[in-house]
Amino acid sequence: MIEFLIKLHPEIAIKSKSVRKRQTLLLERNLKTILLQVDASVEVSNNFDHLTVRCDTTDDAVQQEALRQRLIDRLGCIPGIVYFAEMQSGSFTSLHDIFEQVLAVYAPQLEHKTFSVRVRRSGNHEFTSIEAERYIGGGLNQHVASAKVQLKKPDLVVTLEIRKDRLIMVRKMHQGMGGFPLPSQSDVLSLISGGYDSAVASYLMIRKGLRTHYLFFNLGGAAHEAGVREMAFHIWQKYSLSHKVKFVSVNFAPVVDQILETIDSGLMGVILKRMMMRAASEVAESLGIKAIVTGESIGQVSSQTITNLNVIDRVTEMLILRPLIYQDKQEIIDMCRKIGAEDIAKSMPEYCGVISKKPTVNAVLSEVLANEQKFDFTVLEKAVKAAKVLDIRTVDYQAEQQAHVVTELAQLPVDAVVLDIRSPEETDIKPLTVAGHNVVELPFFRLASQFANLDQSKHYYFYCERGVMSRLQAVVLQDQGFSNVAVYRP
Repeated sequence: MIEFLIKLHPEIAIKSKSVRKRQTLLLERNLKTILLQVDASVEVSNNFDHLTVRCDTTDDAVQQEALRQRLIDRLGCIPGIVYFAEMQSGSFTSLHDIFEQVLAVYAPQLEHKTFSVRVRRSGNHEFTSIEAERYIGGGLNQHVASAKVQLKKPDLVVTLEIRKDRLIMVRKMHQGMGGFPLPSQSDVLSLISGGYDSAVASYLMIRKGLRTHYLFFNLGGAAHEAGVREMAFHIWQKYSLSHKVKFVSVNFAPVVDQILETIDSGLMGVILKRMMMRAASEVAESLGIKAIVTGESIGQVSSQTITNLNVIDRVTEMLILRPLIYQDKQEIIDMCRKIGAEDIAKSMPEYCGVISKKPTVNAVLSEVLANEQKFDFTVLEKAVKAAKVLDIRTVDYQAEQQAHVVTELAQLPVDAVVLDIRSPEETDIKPLTVAGHNVVELPFFRLASQFANLDQSKHYYFYCERGVMSRLQAVVLQDQGFSNVAVYRP
């Protein structure tokens, strides 16, 4: 039996009873939705101030460890969990037997640390909770020479629960994502470009319990859109898998062409952002969403000065959220790395919609409005009306973006090479073997730069867990002239 104790984020714990109950129920539902995809035997129990997750295991130690790791990976990416404790339970015969079991689990963790023992007990026993704490604490202190008992603010608290003839102990603590459960704080529309800033901004909104949908302004064609969908899919799959969200794509190339033809050079960047905000507001309203999210940070580029942001914001009454507004670029990159999106972000090419030799950092609203009078707004209206609104959950929506069919096979030709395009962390947890075929690991974020270096006389079949990335990458490479790619779907 694998068992975890789930603790809610402290901000949930201080809410009123009714709010706390609602948040806990949301978290319980999200846990069931996500973890049942990992293993059908998962059971989630709601105990008001905490939740428990239990899962039956097999006698196969390798399979049990793999299942344990998958559950840990998932629990660490669910909003609303401040930390989760890996539990171990079993029977005992005496107080000394309890001590020996605790010593076996905690001895390595106590080296060179201060600690205390806390026991919660229910049932009839020959000892009290305090007597158990003293006996176990004293024994640990004797057997781990570098450890020291410290009752106030210890480095480690040995937490035990004794229920009748059962001993339950915390085997290991794991850090959670924190924040609020989805979707406790409504919906937002995040402007996503595939880069560092928009990825981190989207993650922070999810962490706050906001169901985050994605809006992409396409400036670079099919390859650009495929890359951005990869980023959006990654963030959704890892951090908000419990809820469906929309991916909206707007072809903004005609809008950029109009700006280049009609707008004064120094104001192009600001007016492009105003056009994006106009479009985003219309898309958000059509989806019933009340706020827009951007990855803008003060002073990062010319359009992100206080003066320019003020002018940009005046184009809409829609609430615009900027969670990164005070963050430095390196802080954003570090956070992007932490959430597992750095490799995708750094592989994304920069698509500059407009380039001004001397972009203004102090736009004047009256000048901006005068310039916009020269703009043909029917171009913007057509772009918004033609927006593609897709469900990010489905594999089928990828097919809507494809001009041709990508071959998918379960039985491979004799000379086929399987290209495992999952991220390194996925391949480490669950390595792929295909009988009779060579498997080459090449993460999807390196395909664009490294696929051409492979032996082009061979035919490559891309593999990923759900098939989404495989189809996307196959389409992009086929568009680039590679005809020797397809998808492996066992």
